[in-house]
Amino acid sequence: MDEGLFDEGRIRRPLAERMRPRSLGEISGLDDLVGEGGWLRRLVQKGRVPSMILHGPPGTGKTTLARLLAQESGAVFVQANAVATGVAELRKIFEAASALLRVEGRRTILFVDEIHRLNKAQQDVLLPYVEDGTVVFVGATTENPFFDVIGPLLSRARTVAFHPLSDEAMAEILGRALGDRERGLGEMGVRLSDDGLASILGLAQGDARVALGLLEEASELRADRRTITAEDVHRIQGEKGRYDRAGDEHYETISAFIKSVRGSDPDAAMLWLTKMLEMGEEVRFIARRLVILASEDVGLADPRALQVAVAAAQATELLGLPECAYALAEATLYLALAPKSNSAAEALEAGREIVRREGRLPVPPRLRNLAGRAKAEAKAEDYLYPHDYPGHWVAEDYWPTGVSRSQVYRGSDEGEEGILRRRKPGPE
Repeated sequence: MDEGLFDEGRIRRPLAERMRPRSLGEISGLDDLVGEGGWLRRLVQKGRVPSMILHGPPGTGKTTLARLLAQESGAVFVQANAVATGVAELRKIFEAASALLRVEGRRTILFVDEIHRLNKAQQDVLLPYVEDGTVVFVGATTENPFFDVIGPLLSRARTVAFHPLSDEAMAEILGRALGDRERGLGEMGVRLSDDGLASILGLAQGDARVALGLLEEASELRADRRTITAEDVHRIQGEKGRYDRAGDEHYETISAFIKSVRGSDPDAAMLWLTKMLEMGEEVRFIARRLVILASEDVGLADPRALQVAVAAAQATELLGLPECAYALAEATLYLALAPKSNSAAEALEAGREIVRREGRLPVPPRLRNLAGRAKAEAKAEDYLYPHDYPGHWVAEDYWPTGVSRSQVYRGSDEGEEGILRRRKPGPE
């Protein structure tokens, strides 16, 4: 029996669990949030923790952040799993949180993992308690919350996107684990070779939990050697080789699928689609990605692409497996073969930059929805109704008051977008 797996007669916790950061300052890869000057860290220092929905791939620090927010703000941390927690359990949590706030003046941070699995009734129960401050709600999900979380709850919480950790952040985490004598592998005196580090980074794909798991298991395989090599790492991965819907291969495969469709390679796109279907990927996830691809990468070059993708998503909900696979395949091939334009995505980002830079965008009086006296006073700048003019177009300035005009939509000549642009009345 390997004594390294046990602590005082009990099974030792995994390295990833032992090495969880103990303070916001120990978190790697989230500088914009909790680094020096990070907006969330500043709020915590002022005693304020907002309700949030954290979304992104596993192993990037969502659960750890929620725990540390409670620790550093003096709040009580309550964790619930969306799959196992019903409405009755949620009401008990809210009653206890209300009593704690009333009697001791302490807040409760309710952390709900897999928030996308809460049904509408469960999410509706959350609303009044989040709104009145009974609890600070922190939800976590690996899915896009805008598909699965109801609008009223989204409007009451900040959405924070997590991304795969950078190689620099991952190397920092691994180095900390190798040197920590109390919680990590410091007592073993092992080191990680350059090729061993590169192998872990390549296999983990920004997931700290996967990286620390590989490091821990590789440290047990090195025999009498003090150095963990790429050979040790790949020996472990070879023993584990399987598709994990919540792990790195899930993200690698969907990335290959997206890039193949975007790159107009129907053969590769179908191959990655088939792999996901054969390995048990959630079909609703695939359908959502197709809808995003249709609007983000095909766009106005073929406006029907969005209709095809939405129809495939509806067919997936209606039929389920195995029949919905045909609809997903049809949509995949259509999008891969369609002309491509990302002008909608670029225009959206350009508009966001202007809004962030300018803040409030005053609406010219003639464009406002005015009534009564206000309408009469604005008569000097009456709105010009396009349908009253030849060609159903008239020269008018629709830009916000006091904001320098700049080009937001640049467009492309691909497919039908070129036709749409040529139909546009007025000057270019």
